Amino acid sequence: MEFSSKLLEDAVYEMSQLPGIGKRTALRLVLHLLKQPEQRTELLSNALSQLRNSVNFCSSCHNISDTELCEICSNSKRDETLVCVVEDIRDVMAIENTSQYNGLYHVLGGKISPMEGVGPQDLNIVSLIKRVKEGTVNELIFALSSTMEGDTTNFYIYRQLEGLAVTTSTIARGISIGDELEYADEVTLGRSILNRVPFESSIKAS
Repeated sequence: MEFSSKLLEDAVYEMSQLPGIGKRTALRLVLHLLKQPEQRTELLSNALSQLRNSVNFCSSCHNISDTELCEICSNSKRDETLVCVVEDIRDVMAIENTSQYNGLYHVLGGKISPMEGVGPQDLNIVSLIKRVKEGTVNELIFALSSTMEGDTTNFYIYRQLEGLAVTTSTIARGISIGDELEYADEVTLGRSILNRVPFESSIKAS
C-alpha cells in the first residue's frame, strides 16, 4: 500500500495494530477522522489519553473502574456471597447484559495457556483464593470460555480451593464448546448462568 504522506502512513500503521483492524480498514478509519471537525478528533484523542493514564482496576474484582472499588462491588444490593469468575472485562459486560445475575465478579485477566506462556502466576488467582478465605463467598461460578484453556484454568482453581468452605459451579453448556463467552447471545448466556451445575459434575462429564 503506497502512501502520499508519512503522517498518514504512520496513523494507518498504528490503527492497524488494533485487533480485527486490517490496513484497508485502518486507512478508511483514518481518512474518516481527517474529514471530521478538529474538535471531534481531539475529543477522541483526549478520551484515549485519559483512559490510558487515569483508569483504575477494582481492588476487589479487577474490573475496570474509575474508583478504587467498581460500581458492581460497591453496590450494596449485589449478593456478595456469589462470585462469578470470568476471563476478562468483556465477559463481565456480556453477563451484565443478561440481567440474570446479581452477584459479584472476579476478573482473572486471561486463562492458563502454556502455548502462549501464560501460567497461573500471570492471572488474578491468588487474590481470588484470598477472597474465598476471607469467608464471605459461599459459591464460585466458573464462567470461562468452553475451551481447553478455559477448562484447564477452571480445574486449576478448583484444586486450589480444596479444603475451603465454598461451593463451585460452572455455567451450563448452553455455550457451545470452543465458543468465546463475549459472542454468546444474552438469552443463552443468561440461561447458562441460571442453570449452572456443580463443577464436580462437569469434571465427571468430560
